[in-house]
Amino acid sequence: MAASKSSKSSSTVSRKASSSSNTSVKSKPTRSAIGAPSQLNQSSRKGKRAWRKNVDLGDVEETLEEIRAEERVTGTALHKMQDTELFQIDTKGDDKIRHTLPRYSAAQLTSTKILAQRSAVPAVFSRITSSSSLNKRKALLSREEKERLMRIAKRPRKGPFNSILDPSEYAAGSGTVELSDAVKQSGTYDPWAEEQAVEEVKDGMETVSKKTIKPPALKRTRDLIEIPAIVEPHQGTSYNPPVEAHLELLEKAASIEAKRLRDAEKLAEIKAKMEGARLTQEEYDIAVAAGMTVQAVQDDKDDENVASEGEEEPVPSVKKVPERKTKAQRNRATRVLAEKRALAEKAHRKRLLASISDVKTLRRTTAQAMSTQEQEREERRIALVEKLKKHGVAGQKLGKHKVPEGRVDVQIGEDLSESLRGLKPEGSLFHDRFQSLQQRALIEPRVRVLPKKRRNRMIEYEKHAWKRFE
Repeated sequence: MAASKSSKSSSTVSRKASSSSNTSVKSKPTRSAIGAPSQLNQSSRKGKRAWRKNVDLGDVEETLEEIRAEERVTGTALHKMQDTELFQIDTKGDDKIRHTLPRYSAAQLTSTKILAQRSAVPAVFSRITSSSSLNKRKALLSREEKERLMRIAKRPRKGPFNSILDPSEYAAGSGTVELSDAVKQSGTYDPWAEEQAVEEVKDGMETVSKKTIKPPALKRTRDLIEIPAIVEPHQGTSYNPPVEAHLELLEKAASIEAKRLRDAEKLAEIKAKMEGARLTQEEYDIAVAAGMTVQAVQDDKDDENVASEGEEEPVPSVKKVPERKTKAQRNRATRVLAEKRALAEKAHRKRLLASISDVKTLRRTTAQAMSTQEQEREERRIALVEKLKKHGVAGQKLGKHKVPEGRVDVQIGEDLSESLRGLKPEGSLFHDRFQSLQQRALIEPRVRVLPKKRRNRMIEYEKHAWKRFE
């Protein structure tokens, strides 16, 4: 028994040694020589898939890599080239070979060396180029020609999403469908281009051409205004202004305020006169008919009072009816009227003949008056242009409202702070900008729309269901 055990132990030791020796012999690298991952460790030998997966292809890959290196250098494999292309007998030598060979530089970067190794294999292009399509056979028919022949033959054609078009939709009663004139002329019309004059061809027939209307060359009011967007303020508006500038601005503000007060008083007088001239039925207790005056009604009232005192009423005078003229009287009146007309005509002709000698004087006077009027009109136009340049359209009524004039912001001597620390801001930048836009005729004059009170009275209703409650 002891001998058998020893023999078994020795056999197991020998197996382990043999297995260790086998594993040491069969150990293979985990990666291939060209850098590809290796799967040569056979974890199992069951099935053909495991055998195919763990086959050693190192020699084949190494050979293929050598062929690829040859192609990068020469453009093709060496075994495919002829001997004349590989070898030649040099009997003369080349003097310029030193200039063509690359020079060795120790300072050259490794990345530059890698980029300098250009491959002789042509690059792969994603689109067809002239160089890549030299060896290819050109298409016998273009796409347009092929579609035209298919339309003529009425063959089924594929539309979008590979859908087959209905042959009845190709054209109504014809086998060919050409491009329309609108498609052929698309892209040639420019809506913003200037209209070119059409040359009329004189072929003996009447031609009608649209007459071009030239717009009037008038300057806009906006183009005549030269005031800046932000006007430089007056020197008297400073917190510590000079005395002369401050007094000048105070006088200007006082004149504007006096004008406003005069206009207000004048408007109040007009309103008072209108109120005083208004007659009401309560004041006179009479009904005044349309067309009658108050004085006539008062006179009638006075006459009635006088008659009521007991005096005798004056007998109204009867208007005498003119008698009918005889025929001789009518003839005499006709002759007198004809004589008067003849005398008036004679006097007019005499004055006309007398004025013939004064024609030159009249013409000179008329020309002088016309020139004076033209000069005054030109002066008014120049004054208006100057006013537009300096003040814009301030003070003019445009539409429903009047363009406001620039208000004068000035403080009296007691309110001047004389220091920036005690200065109080006045005015509104938004108001100034909005007023500047109106005066420069960029926007129309507007007034502030204040909210109005609701005129309609709210009426509350109580529903019938809530009237009967217990």
